[in-house]
Amino acid sequence: MLPTLKHSEQKQTVYIHRESKGRGGKPVSLVKNLSLPKSELKALAKKLKKSCGSGGTVKDNVIEIQGEHRKKIADVLEKLGYKVKIAGG
Repeated sequence: MLPTLKHSEQKQTVYIHRESKGRGGKPVSLVKNLSLPKSELKALAKKLKKSCGSGGTVKDNVIEIQGEHRKKIADVLEKLGYKVKIAGG
C-alpha cells in the first residue's frame, strides 16, 4: 500500500542526493527527509526501485536506490504529491 499524504506532509520537502562515497565509485540516489512509518517507507522504496529498474534499500529513514536516478525519483515523488529538491549537480 502506497503512502497517502497527510496535510502536514504536503508542506514537507523531500531531498534527493547522489552519493558514491564508500561504494567503490558507484553512484547511489538517496531520498531524505521523509517522515513516514517504516512500512510505508519500504512500500515507497519498492515503487521507486521498480520505476528505476534498480535495487535499493531503506537505512535510517533514508531510501537508497542504486544508480543515478534522481530525475526519475523526483518525477515519481512529485506525482505522489511531494515537494522535491534535487541536491548536487
